[in-house]
Amino acid sequence: MKSKILALSKNEEFKNLINQKKINNKYTTIFFGKLPNKNKNRLNISFVAKKKIGNAVKRNKIKRRLRNIMNDAVKEISLKFNYSYLVIAKPTMLNNNYTNIKETLFRDLERIN
Repeated sequence: MKSKILALSKNEEFKNLINQKKINNKYTTIFFGKLPNKNKNRLNISFVAKKKIGNAVKRNKIKRRLRNIMNDAVKEISLKFNYSYLVIAKPTMLNNNYTNIKETLFRDLERIN
């Protein structure tokens, strides 16, 4: 099965999203908005874990968790594919339970839609 998620790639896309709407929660900051010249059939989303959070192993664990949660969200929630998302992880994500993070993110994604 081919993934419905496509990562943002250009620096301009990141800058454009940061200047649009955002939602904060305990675990992440989600920037979202419409980008020009975007594929409407795939979900444009990128995950960022800053170096402050920890070493590469910890940052990759956070990004794996976020990717897994978003794959579930595509199946369970009707996400807007015309929006692009930038998810920036916070250090509190490392020490918390996966289900708590998932519930919080699902609640915020439903607020967006």
